[in-house]
Amino acid sequence: MNRVWAAFKAHPYISNVLGYTTLFASADLIQQSVLGGKRTSSSSEDSAGIDWGQTARVATVGLCFHANFNYHWLRGLERMLPGGGVKAVTGKVVVDQLIAAPLTISAFYIGEFVSERIQKKDDPLEDWRQKFWTSYKTGVIYWSTMQAVNFAFVPPVARTAFVGGIALTFTIFLCHLRQQRGNKLE
Repeated sequence: MNRVWAAFKAHPYISNVLGYTTLFASADLIQQSVLGGKRTSSSSEDSAGIDWGQTARVATVGLCFHANFNYHWLRGLERMLPGGGVKAVTGKVVVDQLIAAPLTISAFYIGEFVSERIQKKDDPLEDWRQKFWTSYKTGVIYWSTMQAVNFAFVPPVARTAFVGGIALTFTIFLCHLRQQRGNKLE
């Protein structure tokens, strides 16, 4: 465990981004395995019903946006509102939920569409319009609690990886919700 912690301290950006991306992709695999997230038949599925192309798309969105965004966002929040006291933690949670939450949820749905390129006639904002508010309302409850723990107890150098760990559960929810095609969820 000391080696892992030493790696985080020595290479915080790489450790956090790779850790977050791995957890983000793992969420899709769990969603497919446990919740039966198989959407369509495709040549990238194996006999167990895992759509590896879908998992690769989730990993790509996680790496290209979510991991990098969260790394820089959490560092910026710590600079704006330093410390772990009640006032600082509350401020970080409120700012996080008002700014980062809508942005990251939007990036998930739009990023998945862009990386998937279903059909040219599809509306890239369809999933976002149908599922954003359900995702956001659920996320406000979940993330407010988890970010309070993060800001109060996790050292800044490990916060992105911690967020990756707690994002695992929320990303399972998002991946499952995204697979619910054609269902308006308001």
